[in-house]
Amino acid sequence: MDAISIGLLGLGTVGSGVITIIENHQDKLMHQVGCPIRVKKVLVKELGKDRAVKIDEAHMTTNIEDIINDPDIDVVIEVMGGVDKTKEYLLQAIKNKKHIVTANKDLMALYGSELLTAAKENGCDLFYEASVAGGIPIIRSLVDGLASDRITKMMGIVNGTTNFILTKMTQEGLPYDSVLKEAQDLGYAEANPASDVEGLDAARKMTILATLGFSMKIDLDDVKATGITTITEEDLHYAKQLGYTMKLLGIAQRNEGKVEVSVQPTLLPQSHPLASVHNEFNAVYVYGEAVGETMFYGPGAGSLPTATSIVSDLVAVVKNMRLGVNGSLAVAPQHEKNLKGSEEIYSKYFLRLHVKDEVGVFAEITSVFSKHGVSFEKILQLPVKEEDLAEIVLVTHLASLKNYEDILMELRDLKAMKEIKSSYKVEGSAGA
Repeated sequence: MDAISIGLLGLGTVGSGVITIIENHQDKLMHQVGCPIRVKKVLVKELGKDRAVKIDEAHMTTNIEDIINDPDIDVVIEVMGGVDKTKEYLLQAIKNKKHIVTANKDLMALYGSELLTAAKENGCDLFYEASVAGGIPIIRSLVDGLASDRITKMMGIVNGTTNFILTKMTQEGLPYDSVLKEAQDLGYAEANPASDVEGLDAARKMTILATLGFSMKIDLDDVKATGITTITEEDLHYAKQLGYTMKLLGIAQRNEGKVEVSVQPTLLPQSHPLASVHNEFNAVYVYGEAVGETMFYGPGAGSLPTATSIVSDLVAVVKNMRLGVNGSLAVAPQHEKNLKGSEEIYSKYFLRLHVKDEVGVFAEITSVFSKHGVSFEKILQLPVKEEDLAEIVLVTHLASLKNYEDILMELRDLKAMKEIKSSYKVEGSAGA
């Protein structure tokens, strides 16, 4: 087999990592696939710029057509980001019988099924391991390693920026705004961090994982996403006091053929393995009917970890080329979409209330919960300094989302209710 020619779209952090790995690991790649792999053309925004890797300008272009219409290029690696225009480029490349490797979670969450269908129709591979959790081989594990099992739940920390922020807030007792600024200064958070801190980035990744894990076409709109922008030092203090750690968790769960997918700040027992995943690291917990519990842990972003996933996908494409099976591995979702209603989604909840410090108020609150059949697992009651108020912190037993939302509505109407300060999902039981 002759050398495999690559067209690389984008030469930022991850694109530079791809070049580095292909150059530095050429002997390993040769051993894996039996032929050289060379980067023929790289799409950049501008020529003549200082870059993290040295590359001859003759191999660079600012014109996408030089890559997607070049008959010598076998594989297009997309690491430039973007959605609609990028989708059109990749569809054109697929029509020209080019295999695709992408790290673009936004694109795959929104248009993955369309692109995969086009790839299959044209006998092309489309791999996207790097779109979720950077260097962790979670997609390959779901598609190959756990292919024989039936996945019942996936729960994970899939956004490094928010995990870094929550780790610093928890360990150092710092407010959200100052930790966000530190994350931006260190390059963990963008100047506009909305996609990360409001949970959208994690929701896109959970869309991809749920679609694969449950073999059901899950759309981004099906994922209920809440971010971390309203979490306070007080919330984290009480969580710790009750034996919990706060994490922004993506949770996808299947029961009796019905699925729920969400991203939200969640209290985890401090003994849970995910509670000890700190800073920018990612981890995904996968529950299978046969295998039981497995956990995948590692760097969720960064130049070389993400590039490792991309080049691993590239190796898979070349192996398929040698076997003549490109485009035959994509499997359409097996099940029709079947989402749970709010009355079928069950969880425990953490609730922090400010109420008037009067006799009988707690009984009023208890009666609202009792009316909906929800009991308490833990209760803290404390005076609020310099105000005629009491602070009540509750952890409920299991309640349906519908009942819990009805409870919140009724609590807001109580005359003694000053403010519902915070409300979070609770996963598991803490020993405190």
